[in-house]
Amino acid sequence: MTEFERIYDAYFKDVYLYAKALTGNQSIAEEITDDTFFKALKSLDQFKGNCDIRVWLCQIAKNSYYSYLRKYGKLVDYDDHVEQVCSEHPMEKKMIDQEALMMIHSILHELDEPYKEVFTLRVFGELSFSQIAKVFDKSENWACVTYHRAKKKIQNRMEVYYHE
Repeated sequence: MTEFERIYDAYFKDVYLYAKALTGNQSIAEEITDDTFFKALKSLDQFKGNCDIRVWLCQIAKNSYYSYLRKYGKLVDYDDHVEQVCSEHPMEKKMIDQEALMMIHSILHELDEPYKEVFTLRVFGELSFSQIAKVFDKSENWACVTYHRAKKKIQNRMEVYYHE
C-alpha cells in the first residue's frame, strides 16, 4: 500500500464529513472530497508536515468548496460561513484555531520590525493604538497603519501557505 493510499484510507471519512458539513449536500460533498484527494495527491510532496495532515486536507477541501461556489456563481461570506460551520462542529473550530495560531506565530517570527512588535503588542499584549504609539514615540495613526500592514503581511503569507 502506498503512502497516499494509507492517507486516503485514514482520512477519507473525516474529509467527506467535513465537506458534507460545509455543503449540506451529499453529492457535492463527494465531488469536493474527490477533488481534495486529487489535489492532495498532486501536491503531497509539498506537504511540509508542520501541521496535522487532517487539517491540511480539510484546508484543501475548504478551498475546493469555495472554488466550487465561485465556479457555479454562488457567493458566500467566508467569515460567516466558517463561523456557522465551527459553531456546528466545535472540534473543527479548535483544529482551525490551533493551526492558524501556530501559523501566525511562525510568520510573525519572520516579520521585520516594527511590524512584528506592533502586531504582538496589539494582538497578544492587547494594547490600544494610543499605547503602542507611546511605546514607539510615534503617532496613533502610525501605530494603526503599521498594525494593519503587519496583519496584511501575515494574511498574505497564510494564503500562500494554504494555497500551495
